Amino acid sequence: MKSIKTAGLIFANPFIAASGTFGYADSYLDFYHPDLLGGFVLKGISLEPRKGNPPMRIIETPSGMINAIGLENIGIERLIKDKIPFIETLHSVAIANLYAETKDDFIKLTEKINEIKRIDAIEINISCPNVKSGGMQFGVSPKMTEYLTKNIKKVSSKPVIVKLSPNVADIGEIAKAAEGAGADALSLINTISAMIIDTKTMLPALANVTGGLSGPAILPIAVRMVYQVYEAVSIPIIGGGGISSANDALQFVMAGASLVSIGTYNFISPASIPVIIKQFNNEVKKTDYSYSDLIGIAHRQHST
Repeated sequence: MKSIKTAGLIFANPFIAASGTFGYADSYLDFYHPDLLGGFVLKGISLEPRKGNPPMRIIETPSGMINAIGLENIGIERLIKDKIPFIETLHSVAIANLYAETKDDFIKLTEKINEIKRIDAIEINISCPNVKSGGMQFGVSPKMTEYLTKNIKKVSSKPVIVKLSPNVADIGEIAKAAEGAGADALSLINTISAMIIDTKTMLPALANVTGGLSGPAILPIAVRMVYQVYEAVSIPIIGGGGISSANDALQFVMAGASLVSIGTYNFISPASIPVIIKQFNNEVKKTDYSYSDLIGIAHRQHST
């Protein structure tokens, strides 16, 4: 498969390791080299280090997992000092996932990332709480999404990818708001709000009570949302949610994703993505279509 140009960046293949599942690009070296990927998204980073939520923070479900890690991370200064030197040795597209509680902190983070030459793009986590708005999440409001994206675009020297939350009434409206504010691409979906109750203790299983559901259980929801967003916007989409096979990935492409991201399956089968890439290339060949023609083909087939 030829390289893919998306949001002004060149990806060797359409597969990306999702944020929060790939560490800082050095976690899977015992299984494969990061340069086998089209790109990777670093673990979410904030201005200051975060300890995250207390345990329990992760619980398995019959078809995935629920996590409430609480965005634990090493902070931007340690990222620059301890992790960027290794990332500078890589050739895959490197994307930084940014987390902040206020618009001003997002701006400060973006300006810090601007200084790191080896970071190729930023992914904005707009599912985090906006403290100045009384706990409202940026990503649940089209106006707040537009406001934040527009302000980050003003200062970013790199492509801006907005990661959308599925926990909204109309993801198409949120996507339009991000596009209208200048987003270069969209990433979807983030985890779905969920919880488990321990029937022995009669308490929520997670210390945070709720967490984010990911894994195979959410794949049909994620495919539907990518399909919906593709009809709402014209900017590229990075699709993901429950992918564990080449066929899963192909569904996202046919729904409208230019690139696909794999997250939870990295925990289940750490060496899986390079294997899935090979299988995916074979599946694409079987269709007799070029990769670019397959992007969004389900829409065109449905209309004929």
